[in-house]
Amino acid sequence: MTTKTDSLYAPREPVFPRRVSGYFRTLKWWIMAVTLAIYYVTPWIRWDRGPALPDQAVLVDLADRRFYFFWIEIWPHEFYFVAGLLIMAGLGLFLFTAALGRVWCGYTCPQTVWTDLFILVERWIEGDRNARVRLHNAPWSVRKARLRATKWTVWMLIGLATGGAWVFYFTDAPTLAQDLLTFDAAPVAYMTIATLTATTFVFGGFMREQVCIYMCPWPRIQGAMMDEDTLTVAYRDWRGEPRGKHRKAAGAEALGDCIDCNACVNVCPMGIDIRDGQQMACITCALCIDACDDVMAKTGRDRGLIDYLALSDAPREIAGGKPKPIWQHVLRPRNVVYTALWAAVGLGLLFALFIRPEIEMTVAPVRNPTFVTLSDGTIRNAYDVRIRNKHGEAREFAISATAEAPLSVEVEGSVDGKVGVSADTQAMQRVYVSAPPESTAASAERTDLRLWVQELQSGARASVSTTFNGSGQ
Repeated sequence: MTTKTDSLYAPREPVFPRRVSGYFRTLKWWIMAVTLAIYYVTPWIRWDRGPALPDQAVLVDLADRRFYFFWIEIWPHEFYFVAGLLIMAGLGLFLFTAALGRVWCGYTCPQTVWTDLFILVERWIEGDRNARVRLHNAPWSVRKARLRATKWTVWMLIGLATGGAWVFYFTDAPTLAQDLLTFDAAPVAYMTIATLTATTFVFGGFMREQVCIYMCPWPRIQGAMMDEDTLTVAYRDWRGEPRGKHRKAAGAEALGDCIDCNACVNVCPMGIDIRDGQQMACITCALCIDACDDVMAKTGRDRGLIDYLALSDAPREIAGGKPKPIWQHVLRPRNVVYTALWAAVGLGLLFALFIRPEIEMTVAPVRNPTFVTLSDGTIRNAYDVRIRNKHGEAREFAISATAEAPLSVEVEGSVDGKVGVSADTQAMQRVYVSAPPESTAASAERTDLRLWVQELQSGARASVSTTFNGSGQ
């Protein structure tokens, strides 16, 4: 005989946040508008780099292995700039988390921004919280099917715009848009757009808080970076408890400020009760602060029952004192260290950016064979010289060599020893360096050698040290 056991997994309970207005809600609207505008508009911004270079301001050119950001161009060998920016982003997240809790999750995380947008669309089409709850619980009808189809269609269009905007960062946006509309784009473009459309539609429309709680590792990491001095959204239970609705009943004078209206719960996009204390699911979006402040104002009580506060201030406030100034919570040693490291990396990147040469070269000696003895006894070495021309137009370069012993330079395929390199490209050139038979370089085993490349128009030079291999006899 078998017995039926309860499932360990409960189905998701949909969250229907109520509309709220206030300082933090307005701030989130502005952040959502700015971040979405940056994401959707940036690929269409033009930037003139000359006739030989792309005119898209921000472009990740995988075909030519370049990253363009307005006037900055990053080559593959300069990937340390990208690594430095990622390090700065990580340090910035550490700093803001240690100082203000999960402000990234609550305000600028893409999952939060697109979920906010999807909830806004849902509210426009289906109504506020109570209307959406009734529609969710109602049996299927023509009206419910029409509202759901309308909502899902708008969500799909938002997802399509999201996926389309992403691929525009990797090639010329106007050209790709035309190719997409005429079905001439590469299959990978359609597959990428389809994938991002589906993930945006599902994550922002249906999974929502589940992504933050179960899929994202960041809440677990951030918990380790917060302490009792971190300013985060919290409930002043010493002021609000015991809570109660009936203010005119006997014993009402013993109640706290919380009237148990559940306004903070109804506006929470994560579906939690901030009055239960700090929770991993809380993204500190602060909408509960706006909701509670509105209720406190209507009931004639002081705002701030739910607020940004540090847990270390609780004993002081319970005793009737004032919390520490915000700057004392923010300017703590760990935050100062994070800021110093962040600034050091940023200044280092700026310094490296401004000292970058316009021309670069690398030299690879040909090792098979290490040298060749010509019929007259001349010793000749071969080198593969790679010249990078970072200018926006083609340039000519002259290659020369300096060493303690007399050496001659011959450029393969060039009569006058000049090498032409197209705009914003690199060229590989075989170069021969020869030592006459009577020279010390020919008889020595190795001789220090420096190969030079000079850009003939501006006179800029670059050099690389290498060795010249002689017979050793």
